[in-house]
Amino acid sequence: MASMRDIKRRRSSIQGTQQITKAMKLVSTVKLQRARTNAEKSKEYFDSMYATVGSILKRVGSIEHKYLKPGDSDKKAVVVITSNRGLAGGYNSNVVKLVTRNEEWKKEDLLIYAVGNKGREAFTRYGYTIKEELPEVIDEPVYADALNLSNRLLDAFAQGEIGEIYLAYTFFKNTVSQEARLIKLLPIEVSEESELMDAAEAKTLMNFEPEDVEALNMLIPKYMTSLIYGALMESVASENGARMQAMDNATSNAEEMIEDLSLMYNRARQGSITQELTEIIAGANAVQ
Repeated sequence: MASMRDIKRRRSSIQGTQQITKAMKLVSTVKLQRARTNAEKSKEYFDSMYATVGSILKRVGSIEHKYLKPGDSDKKAVVVITSNRGLAGGYNSNVVKLVTRNEEWKKEDLLIYAVGNKGREAFTRYGYTIKEELPEVIDEPVYADALNLSNRLLDAFAQGEIGEIYLAYTFFKNTVSQEARLIKLLPIEVSEESELMDAAEAKTLMNFEPEDVEALNMLIPKYMTSLIYGALMESVASENGARMQAMDNATSNAEEMIEDLSLMYNRARQGSITQELTEIIAGANAVQ
């Protein structure tokens, strides 16, 4: 059995850790409120852009456009959004698993655009090709960051360096629930929901001004940028929600461990007192 000194030292260590986890929970709570507000502000534009482009593409028919068909290259660009710090439960690992456990993909065909250090570290460890490292983007995401990344991806797609573009991020449902998602950015595919369109709606003509190709050349880059920016906002909120939940669980676990160690300490102390009394009584009897 551990000595009272060892038990007391361990209990003090856990109490110090508990104070740290409490502080980290409070910090994450404050950051979550701000991140959730930002995510909610961008969500309306994010959803509207997605629905608008989807509605347009359902009506354009068999239009020929570079963003609507796969590129010549077999390479796939995957924008993976993770955090720069750990201690957030399964937040980072869940996003990484979306890519590494995709049986339809070959490792050598993937080019990883790592937004966040944790994703970069994981994919480097697994032997994937890191095309770009963007740890600074996830700290304070702004629309310009999403625009710059979107432009580089579109240029690589147009030049035939990559044939498809994907986005892996974490969707913020609520404070205690986040969902890792993988979506395809390019080439844009019309969802199966188009089959459920009303017959009259499906026959509605779509007129473009200027020409359809010029309109899509302007619209699709904005569409792609808005998806990346929306994913950044969702990911920041999800990270803080996951970290707050993880620190709350860690604090609760520390409390349980402290209670158990306190009980062990009291038992050891009581045993020590009993032993001393027994020795005193035995010594007194021996003297008599």
